[in-house]
Parts: sequence; structure tokens; C-alpha cells
Amino acid sequence: MADEENLNRWERAALRPPELWNFEAMPLPPMARPRWLRRLPHVLIGYGALTLAILGSDELVNQFRVHGQYGIPLGVATAAVVGYAMRRPLAAWWMSLGIAALTAFAVGGQLPSGQPWPWTVPGVIANAAVLFLLALRVRTRIAVKALVVTVGVGFVFDLFGLAMPPYNSSSATAALVYAVVVLVGTSLHGRREARDRLAEQESLTAEERSRRTLLEERNRIARELHDVVAHHMSVISIQAQVAPHLVRNPSDELKENLEGIRENALEALTELRRVLGVLRSENPEGAPHAPQPTLDRLDSLVENVRSAGLSITTDTSGEPHPLSPGVELSAYRIIQEALSNAIRHAPGAEVRVEIAYKPSVLGVRVINTAPAKPAPPSPGAGHGLLGMRERAAMLGGGLAAGRTPDGGYEVTAHLPLQASKDDA
Repeated sequence: MADEENLNRWERAALRPPELWNFEAMPLPPMARPRWLRRLPHVLIGYGALTLAILGSDELVNQFRVHGQYGIPLGVATAAVVGYAMRRPLAAWWMSLGIAALTAFAVGGQLPSGQPWPWTVPGVIANAAVLFLLALRVRTRIAVKALVVTVGVGFVFDLFGLAMPPYNSSSATAALVYAVVVLVGTSLHGRREARDRLAEQESLTAEERSRRTLLEERNRIARELHDVVAHHMSVISIQAQVAPHLVRNPSDELKENLEGIRENALEALTELRRVLGVLRSENPEGAPHAPQPTLDRLDSLVENVRSAGLSITTDTSGEPHPLSPGVELSAYRIIQEALSNAIRHAPGAEVRVEIAYKPSVLGVRVINTAPAKPAPPSPGAGHGLLGMRERAAMLGGGLAAGRTPDGGYEVTAHLPLQASKDDA
């Protein structure tokens, strides 16, 4: 199997085109900011290519005495590859080398004494621009290979130009210019890649932080549900054990059924403690077996918030009635988290806690006014809302949170008192 995988890898490598022959489109990306200047590089390169076409054609025709039917097309083509490099830089680079060779042959036959050769000034500018655009979008190794080939072409022409009239070799100057632009291009390319990787890493880090916070909150909910469910299972077991003593002359069938209920309850309780009880050991803080808070402790929570400097009022509507432990615990935790957010993000604000008892739903609303003074920077990133939404969704309810028109903040939750049929 390993030999087959190696063979397939070598076959794919053999079929893959050489790096310098990759003519796939690699469009020049727009500027990230400001948005209204996103296409500014493309516009500048287009105007530069147009100017280069005019100057290059004029130089070939008037200075190097190339016939117009050859000089003008060569000048235009030299500049056109610069614009083409914005789309396919490697293909444009090969085209620029070919056009530079044709220009060198066209000029060399009637080169005036003392003129630069084999690279003309417009040719150096065009090739430098193409190499720069190439270095911006390919790996450094490919850009260096293109630089070596380009410089080598110039020195090869110098060897063939020994029999020509005296001229000023432009190969060394062109090589220096090309090396500088490739260095700058690869540096910008590396900087952009590093910035993209950093942005991607920051996005992954934020996503991972949210996921970790959500998992921690779910673990906390599981630990609390462990207490609630374990309590009910224990009650079921005790009731099944006591029930036969409450009936005069219970039948053997009744005793057997009640004993089965008790055994199933004890078995379920054992499995529950085995699976969820381990979550308790991950909480090193506080007393792990302390009773879970309910709405009966809301007054104590409010007093703690008042001591932190917030003005808080409470309002209860409807007829209070017993709630299931899960609803009591979730309502308390949602109010606790909402008040903690108000302390952190709205110092000096006025807070109002509203609890509405309805026949089938418990409504919870925590609203605060705009902060009286700027809030200090907080390391949190709104992950507390994830936990509140998880608690509401666990009961089949929902939670909404957002800013109010006066600059405050509001958290509203509705918690069904009984699970829906779909949830069941």
C-alpha cells in the first residue's frame, strides 16, 4: 500500500508542469483599504503601460532607427505585457523575454555607436515591472529562478554582441534593477502572506475560544443537571422501596414491579454518576456538593450587585408557583450572568430585573440603562451570551439580547415549564 502511494505521488509529480511553465491565472488582488482605492494599483499600472508604449515606440523609431512597421509594434508589445502580467504573471514574463529578444535583434542590426544594448530603457522598465508583479504572487523560489533566467538572457546577448559596433552594455545595470524589484516584490509577498496567516490564526483562535467557552458552559450545565437528576432518581428509588409498606397486604406482583422500579432507578443513578459525576472532578473551585441556587436566592444576588455600585430593582408579575429544578437553576444563572455583564460593561447604570410567572412559561427580563461612565476594557468577548442561550435552548425556550434605543442593554428569556412533545 505504501509503495502504491509513493508511485502515485511520483506519477502526479511527473505530470505536474514545471513551476516556470505554470500559465494559470493569478489576478493581482485589489487593495484591502481604503475601499474606494481598491483598484488604484490596476489603474496606475494601466496608465504606466500606456505611457511606456508611447515612449518605447518613439525610442525605437527615432533613436534606434527601427522601421516604423517593426518599432511601433515592438514598443506597444513591450508595454502590453505589463498589463497582461496583472492577470497571468508567468505567461507575461515569458512573453516579455521573447519581446526583449526580438527588440535586441531588431536594434542590433543598426545600433548607433554608444547606445545601450541589449536592454533598452523602456525594455528594462517593462521587464522590471513584470518581474515585480511576478514576485508579488509566486513563491520566492520561482521569482528567483525567473530573475536568474532574465539576467542570463542579457549576458548571453552580450556574448553575441562582440562583433557589433561599440555599444554600452546594459546587462549589469538591468541585472541590478531586476534584483532590487524582485527583492521588494518577494518582501511584500511574504508580508502579505504573513498578514493573511495572522488574520486566519486570529479567526481560528476566536472560534476556538468560543467553542471552548461553550463546552465549558455545557460541562457546567451537565454538572448541575447531574445534581437535579440524581436527586429525582434517588427519590424514585426511595418511593419504590417504601410503597409496599403503604399498602395493606400488597400482592407479590406489586412487590415485584416496585422492586424492579427501584432496581432500575438505582442502576440508572449509578450510570448517571459514573458518566456525569466525572465532570464534577473538573471543577476545583468551591464546594462540589453545595446545593444548586434557585430563585429563592435572588434577593441575596441582588444585594451583592447593589454592593458593586449598581442601582437595581426587581419586579415579579403573575402568581408564583413551584418550578422544576432545571427551570429554577437556568433562570437564576441567566439573571446572574446578565447582572455580571451589567457590572462589567455598564458602570453606574440602573438595572431592572423582571420575572413573569405564566401558566406554561417563565419569563425573565434584565434591562439596564446606558452606563454613567465609560466602562474599563474587558477581556471577555461576549461568550456569556452563549451560556445563557444554551440554558434556554436546553429547556426548549429562547433568549434574545441586544442594545436598547437609549444606549442600554436588554436580555429577555422565556423558559417553558414543561418540555414540548418534540423535545420529549
